[in-house]
Amino acid sequence: MAEPVVRIPDAKVALSTASVYPESTATAFEIAARLGYDGVEVMVWTDPVSQDIEALRRLSDYHGIPILAVHAPCLLITQRVWSTDPWVKLQRARAAAEKLGASTVVVHPPFRWQRQYARDFVSGIWRMANETDVRFAVENMYPWRYRDREMLAYAPDWDVTKDDYRHFTIDLSHAATSRTDAMEMVDRMGDRLGHVHLADGKGSAKDEHLVPGRGGQPCAELLERLALTGFDGHVVIEVNTRRAMSGAEREADLAEALAFTRLHLASSVRVPRR
Repeated sequence: MAEPVVRIPDAKVALSTASVYPESTATAFEIAARLGYDGVEVMVWTDPVSQDIEALRRLSDYHGIPILAVHAPCLLITQRVWSTDPWVKLQRARAAAEKLGASTVVVHPPFRWQRQYARDFVSGIWRMANETDVRFAVENMYPWRYRDREMLAYAPDWDVTKDDYRHFTIDLSHAATSRTDAMEMVDRMGDRLGHVHLADGKGSAKDEHLVPGRGGQPCAELLERLALTGFDGHVVIEVNTRRAMSGAEREADLAEALAFTRLHLASSVRVPRR
């Protein structure tokens, strides 16, 4: 006879500080602690606190919320954050992760117009990964679309599985925007999948970052697979709450996202009864 056993992986569920925008980085720590998240991923952007290692350490200590990952400043609006040199940005992200006890640095592939950076990106990421215990997890992106036009904005490619990286981040909202089969992409990443940005999407040209369960992405299926395979990376809730009409509504969305993730980040398996 066999009986069902719930298997829960070691993966921690974190809140991206980007999920509270336009509220502050400090607010993200407060909400993460109140709702019971395991930690946060710090999106380094124009908020000065997100760039200040000592300020982040104080927030982490005060709220009892560990910093599990650092998202390097790779966005258009962060082109001047932590230098205009993209390699310096990654060096500072690595240093921040090491000092704050974070295990992962999330990085986007270069913009196509960053030609020298793009040319050396794959080998450079390997070089940096060999110099630290911190994971550099390169994130899948998407083509930019406007009406019937498509622009390939990232190099070597928005589909990071076409290149050789030690670790990947899968972002399900980005998969929706690129109109890619997310589970096939996860299959291609294989055991190099080290980090997850959990959000939903409906395939719009805009990167939607919906609360999991509100779009068409296989959020539940991915979480259940992670449970079955014993995934030991981090699952980060990275959703868009800009349209929330109040702080209470934003917090309700983030509570719903956490509940969805914890529900599905477990798998019922049958083992022989002793």
